[in-house]
Amino acid sequence: MHRVSDMKSKLAIAVLLLIVVVPASTPDAKAETAIRAVLDAQAAAWNHGDLEGYMEGYDRSPNTEFVTGDRINRGWQAVLDRYKKAYDTREKMGTLTFSDLEITLLSKDAALVLGRWRLKRANDEPHGTFTLLFRKTKAGWRIVHDHSSSA
Repeated sequence: MHRVSDMKSKLAIAVLLLIVVVPASTPDAKAETAIRAVLDAQAAAWNHGDLEGYMEGYDRSPNTEFVTGDRINRGWQAVLDRYKKAYDTREKMGTLTFSDLEITLLSKDAALVLGRWRLKRANDEPHGTFTLLFRKTKAGWRIVHDHSSSA
């Protein structure tokens, strides 16, 4: 009988340690990890000169929006065309990094992302901030609205 109570005590301690040491992954943490993966993949594609790969982070929809300066581009294709026009050489693209990301889950299928972007190029380092609205789509988390500004 004494051995059974010792085993129960040890089992209870092991379960408590697992709860404390190995926290369960929450839906918010899973969403944040998935969103960060999209942004990491975008930066990697950009840095390989792959604008189409970069655009995989956006929802392929006519409702996708990109806002910068006094322009509003609507539609995935229009956003891609804008990038192709503005960054028509590898030199103009430079090396992209994102930083200071703040991800706020708004619902189970929507998230707001605030952050900074920076391009390192041979002769300059343009940079700025962005606010992204992500939606969870059939293809995964995708940007449906991007408002980016230059410093």
